Amino acid sequence: MRKQWTWSSMMMLVLMLFLVSETAIGISNDYACKFPHHSYPFCDASLSTLARARSIVSLLTLPEKILLLSNNASSIPRLGIPAYQWWSESLHGLAVNGPGVSFNGTIPSATSFPQVILSAASFNRSLWFRTAAAIAREARAMFNVGQAGLTFWAPNINIFRDPRWGRGQETPGEDPMLASAYAVEYVRGLQGIRGIHDAVGNDDDELMVSACCKHFTAYDLDKWEQFARYNFNAVVSQQDLEDTYQPPFRGCIQQGKASCLMCSYNAVNGVPACTSEELLGLARDKWGFKGYITSDCDAVATVYESQKYVNSSEDAVADVLKAGMDIDCGTFMLRHTEHAIEQGKIKEEDIDRALLNLFSVQLRLGLFDGDPIRGQFGKLGSKDVCSPEHKTLALEAARQGIVLLKNDRKFLPLNRDIGASLAVIGPMATTTKLGGGYSGIPCSLTSLYGGLGEFAEGISFSFGCHDVSCESDDGFGEALDTAKQADFVVTVVGLDATQETEDHDRVSLLLPGKQMDLVSSVADASKNPVILVLIGGGPLDVSFAEENDKIGSILWVGYPGEAGGKALAEIIFGEFNPVGRLPMTWYPEAFTNVPMNDMNMRADPSRGYPGRTYRFYTGSRVYGFGHGLSYSHFSYNFLSAPSKISLSRIINDGSRKRLLYQARKEVYGADYVPINELQNCNSLSFSVDISVTNLGDLDGSHVVMLFSKGPKVVDGSPETQLVGFSSLHTLANKATDTSILVHPCEHLSFADEKGRRILPMGHHTLSVGDVEHIVSIQIY
Repeated sequence: MRKQWTWSSMMMLVLMLFLVSETAIGISNDYACKFPHHSYPFCDASLSTLARARSIVSLLTLPEKILLLSNNASSIPRLGIPAYQWWSESLHGLAVNGPGVSFNGTIPSATSFPQVILSAASFNRSLWFRTAAAIAREARAMFNVGQAGLTFWAPNINIFRDPRWGRGQETPGEDPMLASAYAVEYVRGLQGIRGIHDAVGNDDDELMVSACCKHFTAYDLDKWEQFARYNFNAVVSQQDLEDTYQPPFRGCIQQGKASCLMCSYNAVNGVPACTSEELLGLARDKWGFKGYITSDCDAVATVYESQKYVNSSEDAVADVLKAGMDIDCGTFMLRHTEHAIEQGKIKEEDIDRALLNLFSVQLRLGLFDGDPIRGQFGKLGSKDVCSPEHKTLALEAARQGIVLLKNDRKFLPLNRDIGASLAVIGPMATTTKLGGGYSGIPCSLTSLYGGLGEFAEGISFSFGCHDVSCESDDGFGEALDTAKQADFVVTVVGLDATQETEDHDRVSLLLPGKQMDLVSSVADASKNPVILVLIGGGPLDVSFAEENDKIGSILWVGYPGEAGGKALAEIIFGEFNPVGRLPMTWYPEAFTNVPMNDMNMRADPSRGYPGRTYRFYTGSRVYGFGHGLSYSHFSYNFLSAPSKISLSRIINDGSRKRLLYQARKEVYGADYVPINELQNCNSLSFSVDISVTNLGDLDGSHVVMLFSKGPKVVDGSPETQLVGFSSLHTLANKATDTSILVHPCEHLSFADEKGRRILPMGHHTLSVGDVEHIVSIQIY
């Protein structure tokens, strides 16, 4: 009996260990290409991706094919193909928004990095790459325990065109060059394997996870007055499309090599984006996009139901498939594709084309290579999520993004050693929801108040307002009493998801409700000038605070993620020298008179239209694009840059003769050359070497921003534009050199009224800070 009990106990123990092991790993046995389905050609990893994808499609029946056209793709049991959820989100960490990610399991949380708009403020390419690589590692780990998919619908690289847009926080800002640079680094980091520890592969075609550039294109209005994203027609000039709205997507595809593209809800010049053969064809045929195209969620349904672009549901299905879209986020195509075929509006071949794109990406992800646990990423698990390295990276990202907007008489940093008391006041000081839109469950929950409490000798707190809307001043009295008793006061106000979010744009740029009154009252009551901390993604008109001598310093922290409290405290108490720069213009409240539905970037004085973004805006600013202070001062010096660039080597003979003839005749058109008439543009590239001297007593990182102001040769020439940027570490009272590569055909050009990219002749003024250098572009 004892022997039998021992044997049974041993078997039970083995079974329990097996179950624990399976739970820890979390992979179910439901994966493709396992016995007895392993002998299909699509399971043969020695074949090309295309051959394997064709093999799968050839074995499917029409009803099975239709079931695969939704984000919630059905299983095909007879072929051993499991169901798959395409929709997962990872904008600045794994998020709860998409059904593909779940935090109900072995892994209860994931690293919450700063919202994109704050990360963009770092102007640090390597930081963006490392953040995306960390997210990819956590994504694969969560996939391995059955809590995530491998296709993530990020980044959002739409231009932050209007400061009221509720989703501007999700983007890298208003500049197309900056947005493109961010897109490239994020996609490479998320999809690649470079920099991912213990996961080394050799095939460049493989994907660690799949990234998705969204929302293609000219999507930057959610809900304003009678306009909604589901039925909005974005009327965009070819000029603005070419040099503002499209560059981030072109970069995301051509340099980033994104494997997914999401078409947007809105129409562009009367044609819903997901039905536009012109737009989707541009991505595939001209930019070389290789991957799948998904609709935004229910965007296929809106083509018929909201935009009334077609006469039937079947027409909507036909239009999106023929345009080149591959999968519907939603169920509309599941319900109407069969009828569209029966009515002759589409052919089975149209579905096959879409499925080839879908299966090709799944194959590149290794989803048909057998048990994922035995693959190159199979060892990743819970230990790789919320790791010390990732938490440190989240802190570094928050540090580098926070922007010091004002610092009168060097009020900051505070001296931690004097033991001064600190009061923290405001309705947002104790919130731990610091991620902004598309957040997950963070590794740790710390408020700004909590972070400051780790540094201050004595700390007190008062809400002042009951919530962010701040409709009552009932709490002002207590807040003023708290402020009077402290040596220094930090007032925390701004925005949250009740003010700006998906499907909700703002109507005002002022602080909500009575927040402005709270800030001013506390400043009047305090012993010393106060420190104003602004939370939120969108620009705020805080000109009242900028002009108030009793407000010594202003810091914008965006949505800083899980480490925001500590990062803010380190900056306020001088352990980190602020480096962030604004990636968008902060407009005055008067800008809200500009119709949000006006998509024009260029100013039009004839109708009192001031233009948009720093490149074209002609009005007053609260803070400009690129504004950001440091505890140090910096000087610049151009070490090396050409003074003249000749086009004679790369312009074809016909164009040269025409331009020289025009120049002799003093024809206006000789002032520029179309980019498409230049051969081997890359040969014009040159480096600008710059010396940066830290004139302060503190070491610190610094962002060097190189701008160009070219000749105004046609209507709509930019006022100025960003050419390049570099983030570098500097030592106190020492010089550091950096180099920025300039591609004239890309960085010194812009679009004419026909949407043609043109390179102006003559003097281009390059500037860093207040130092300038002139480069002259000539025909010969």
